[in-house]
Amino acid sequence: MVAGISTGCLYPKALEDSLYDLAVNGAGAVCIAVNTRSELKKSFAHGAANLLGHFDMDCPVVSGFSAETDQLMLFSDYQRRVSDVLEYYKLYFNFMSTVGARIFVFDGPRAGCKTELFCERYLMLCETAAGFGVTPALRNVNHWQSGSLSFLRELRNALGNRLSFVLDTKQAVRSRETPFAFLEAAGESVRAVMISDSGELGDCLPIGKGRFRFRDFLSRLEELSPDCDVILDLNRSSFHGTAELISGYNILSNMISVNKKEEQP
Repeated sequence: MVAGISTGCLYPKALEDSLYDLAVNGAGAVCIAVNTRSELKKSFAHGAANLLGHFDMDCPVVSGFSAETDQLMLFSDYQRRVSDVLEYYKLYFNFMSTVGARIFVFDGPRAGCKTELFCERYLMLCETAAGFGVTPALRNVNHWQSGSLSFLRELRNALGNRLSFVLDTKQAVRSRETPFAFLEAAGESVRAVMISDSGELGDCLPIGKGRFRFRDFLSRLEELSPDCDVILDLNRSSFHGTAELISGYNILSNMISVNKKEEQP
């Protein structure tokens, strides 16, 4: 289990500038949040890979910008749309292969998708991604189908160990559930966590500004899915600058290190 930061924290700063800022300030791992199609070009991907290599920084997770189209395309009754969008996703997976990422954050349908249809299309996406050494992982999103605990449990029953999951703590709170509830429901299928603090001041706070029980959560995460990545993911309006963001990353890294030592026999 390692800590990282999402480049999306610095949005709308350009992706390459966000990546550089995090690198020069000592981030050891990042989630690259791709913001537009031109950032999926081979030249852009190689530039990002070179920057990662220069600073010895890992990129285990990539998130995208095209979730809004999945309802129309991937979960469509029109088969040609499905074929087309799977080809489009290869742009993401090529990008991920270039930068060395393993987990693709996938939000799924907005609502009303039958479990059987979701499983069919999700497995098609996974099959497409497998050729690139990439795993799509469903993220819980408030007001989307993935934000439902009952839907997650249905998927676990239907897919078993074929399901991969990204647990977003702020989205869990927005769904009026606890991140702990999603963690127990997802179990060992958790591949990454998008984490932030939460409390009276909001649901997406810098670490230490809320009441989230980080140590208890990380301890249980270590038991259920010790190889997942834990990504600090904040809205730009919730922190004051890169220094505060890096401070939160260092706190998270330290908590993970201490937790690992405590878990060892």
